[in-house]
Amino acid sequence: MSLKIVVLAKQVPDTRNVGKDAMKADGTVNRAALPAIYNPEDLNALEQALRLKDRFEGSTVTIVTMGPGRAAEIIRESLYRGADNGYLLTDRAFAGSDTLATSYALSCAIKNLPEVDVIVCGRQAIDGDTAQVGPQVAEKLGLPQITYAEEILDVKDGKITVKRRLERGVEVVEGKLPILITVNGSAPDCRPRHAKLVMKYHHAKTVTERQEQNDDYMFMFDKRPYLNITEWSVNDIQTDVNWLGLKGSPTKVKAIENVVFQAKESKRLAGKDTEIDELMKELIANHTIG
Repeated sequence: MSLKIVVLAKQVPDTRNVGKDAMKADGTVNRAALPAIYNPEDLNALEQALRLKDRFEGSTVTIVTMGPGRAAEIIRESLYRGADNGYLLTDRAFAGSDTLATSYALSCAIKNLPEVDVIVCGRQAIDGDTAQVGPQVAEKLGLPQITYAEEILDVKDGKITVKRRLERGVEVVEGKLPILITVNGSAPDCRPRHAKLVMKYHHAKTVTERQEQNDDYMFMFDKRPYLNITEWSVNDIQTDVNWLGLKGSPTKVKAIENVVFQAKESKRLAGKDTEIDELMKELIANHTIG
């Protein structure tokens, strides 16, 4: 049995380096002001996809990501780790999309792919923390979904078995293919880059990147088709532009407030039992604990 696996991945701003210029006046993220990284939980999802590929001979892993031209780096990172190909959805009409518009674009893109058995993605992205895109894509495609997955255990007889990590325990559930699965950050970390794959895909580029760079390696793209990263615009995936971008996003940011945490009084303890007892009594008295 071979599987057609799609991974929905996102390039996100590194929220560890958020400054005063992180947001624009319209309430959208100023991505140009922040370093871009691979969304952490999407890497967990990629690892689950690659494990399925390892287990079932002939399976393929396709990356689908939406963003500006630089988001092609997400696809290259995935190729370095074992993915087979990727599609970049990039168009000015996508800019400012909330979860509803994003899931619409992604679902349209998936409809333009060959038959898909399993779609995996991270539980949520660190720039929005909504955990909505995955379930919304499943809803738009009419697929069953399993969320909070920690491990894909087995695929057999058209069904997939998944271990879920919930707030108060673990459960094992079964779903029918095709299906969408969102993966927790508690899932195994993604494998590192493979040196041979880095050498193979180092010059993989989109059409736009090739046109902008016009380097000495242009001859390779005809001889080595695997170096071509596919770019799709709104027209390529047959979308209604009224459902995309700010126009198609009902979520509106009304105000942004910068909160600065300031330290208050502090206490230093020498580690004596009497000091610890006094601290515990104080914390209980002011209802910090207990």
